[in-house]
Amino acid sequence: MQMPEPDAQLMARKPELVTRLREVLPDDAVIFEEAETRAYECDALTAYRCPPLAAVLPSNTEEVAAVLRICHEMGVPVVPRGAGTSLAGGSLPTADSLILGVARMNEVLDVDYDNRSIRVQTGRTNLSVSGAVEEEEFFYAPDPSSQLACAIAGNIAMNSGGAHCLKYGVTTNNLLGVTMVTMQGDVIEIGGAHLDAAGYDLLGLICGSEGQLGVVTEATLRILRKPEGARPVLMGYDSNEVAGQVVSDIIKAGVLPVAIEFMDRPCIRATEAFAGAGYPDCEALLIVEVEGSDAEIDEQLGVILQIARKHNPVELRESGSAEESAKIWLGRKSAFGAMGQINDYMCLDGTIPVSQLPYVLRRIGEMSKEYGLDVGNVFHAGDGNMHPLILFDANKPGDLELCEAFGADILRLCVEVGGCLTGEHGVGIEKRDLMVDQFAPDDLEIQMAVKDVFDPAWLLNPAKVFPLEASAERRAA
Repeated sequence: MQMPEPDAQLMARKPELVTRLREVLPDDAVIFEEAETRAYECDALTAYRCPPLAAVLPSNTEEVAAVLRICHEMGVPVVPRGAGTSLAGGSLPTADSLILGVARMNEVLDVDYDNRSIRVQTGRTNLSVSGAVEEEEFFYAPDPSSQLACAIAGNIAMNSGGAHCLKYGVTTNNLLGVTMVTMQGDVIEIGGAHLDAAGYDLLGLICGSEGQLGVVTEATLRILRKPEGARPVLMGYDSNEVAGQVVSDIIKAGVLPVAIEFMDRPCIRATEAFAGAGYPDCEALLIVEVEGSDAEIDEQLGVILQIARKHNPVELRESGSAEESAKIWLGRKSAFGAMGQINDYMCLDGTIPVSQLPYVLRRIGEMSKEYGLDVGNVFHAGDGNMHPLILFDANKPGDLELCEAFGADILRLCVEVGGCLTGEHGVGIEKRDLMVDQFAPDDLEIQMAVKDVFDPAWLLNPAKVFPLEASAERRAA
């Protein structure tokens, strides 16, 4: 994956940059020694690494603003970073850039149970937002698989989802307002603790903007009452295509589960060896969960189980207790870690219409044979958000490039059937050169014009989202 050549003049001004940063931040918040900056050389897309010029760890909005004013004056590119869990290279630095990490900004600022909102600094982890309100029987709905570690800042940047997004939506459906600092160091408030805001929907523009428009330092999030109860059912099938059809039929029936998750045989075997969740030995596995009162759960599961039986399941297991529910979910929550134990892999993030699941799963299997690389499929099937895991050997020359080519073809397939390049991981560096496969030149021009307004010098999160040549031209203009 190509990255821009570093600016030699900026590299030479590193001592000046460090001196100025230490004037506005505590000494331990400025990281500039080469050995220490290597901690920030990559995110969860570990195939690509580049130590930054320096890194800073501010503690509040005012410190972020001071840092950005300095970088704007000096022309230093800035890469915002949450917890570094991006699977698309969203926080990969360039050699002449400054990493601005929000990890120390993790406080709960306000909780309003009456109006169902919480305001937090964006370095707070996803799961700890629910942890802050669980005693009052509330929770924060978006639940990425990395929720134990990922930060709200990154969730907003990539518009993250999770297993329960089918019912509750992704981050944009649960984000009420933000405090954002522009590249010029101006602090602006967008939205707030209310259902809607007057004027343009700038909040919708910020959520999913991948750090291209500003640095979000505080966020007001929607919190919800915990449901009365929830119950998952596990379904095993003899083929991916049949399982895909079951998903399509459930959605067509008008039932709205809180989650429909899919795993294929490679993932089932890996998670069984890793977590011992008691999954059946089959080609494809679905986990379907519904929630509500006992009567609501029984009614919904009645429809779902009727559909499931029509397709001759290998196994059909309805949870009968909290312990059984936890065990059903254990393997799914462990899938990425389990697959990582058996091989290097690249995790994709294409989204397709649910009706196209059987066809796309079949084509991925065919392409796997053509490329000679195995694939494990584990994903949010209810909304068609696919996560193929392409297995490769990082130590074998040419294997990474082969994996990338295979991945690009899968993502093009998603676009061809009416889907898109990303559902929750973002574009980052992974998909930036595929943007031309989804968007016409005029479409990309409009998107880049929006960035021009917020960041005219194109200093925020360089080399991401837009094709590298287009970014270079914009920055030079």
